[in-house]
Amino acid sequence: MLELAILGFLSEQPMHGYELRTRISQLTGHVRPVSDGALYPAIKRMEKAELLTRQQEQGVSAAPRQVLALTDAGRAELARRLRHPDQTDITDRNRFFAVLAFLHRLPERADQAAVLRRRLDFLDQPASFFYRGDKPVRAAEADTIFRRGMLEMARATKKAERDWLRSTLADLEPEPDAVTETETEAEGP
Repeated sequence: MLELAILGFLSEQPMHGYELRTRISQLTGHVRPVSDGALYPAIKRMEKAELLTRQQEQGVSAAPRQVLALTDAGRAELARRLRHPDQTDITDRNRFFAVLAFLHRLPERADQAAVLRRRLDFLDQPASFFYRGDKPVRAAEADTIFRRGMLEMARATKKAERDWLRSTLADLEPEPDAVTETETEAEGP
């Protein structure tokens, strides 16, 4: 998730490490804070793999600063990771949100839709935090009000996400027979 966020934010513009860390922290929030101990080794690995470059620039108060920029190989790696996210990037909500934050960087709507379809397929599978044998426990069957609360909130969140995914997929994957106004106007009378 960290490397994807680095690639994604640097695809938008070059930036220095502190700015990059701030942007990643804003994306991940309190769920997964980003430490310098994680960020800078990741940057070094990615620089060694030639996914990004580092250039020294004059700082505001005369202290030089290092500006990071994505290479062509870095852009290709971002596209690969977005087009073919790992299964955990699909099943883990926080990791999926990192994919979602940069999915617009894929130019093909079909590629974007394929990623969303994988997430929807995952959400369509029955699941629960609690099981009796192999059967998922539903909210009404929960043994405490707290577990019922967990299940009700998870169900509401899952429903909202599934609704959004279906709506977005309908926009990305129009019906094959649907003709847009622009296409009709281009054909003429």
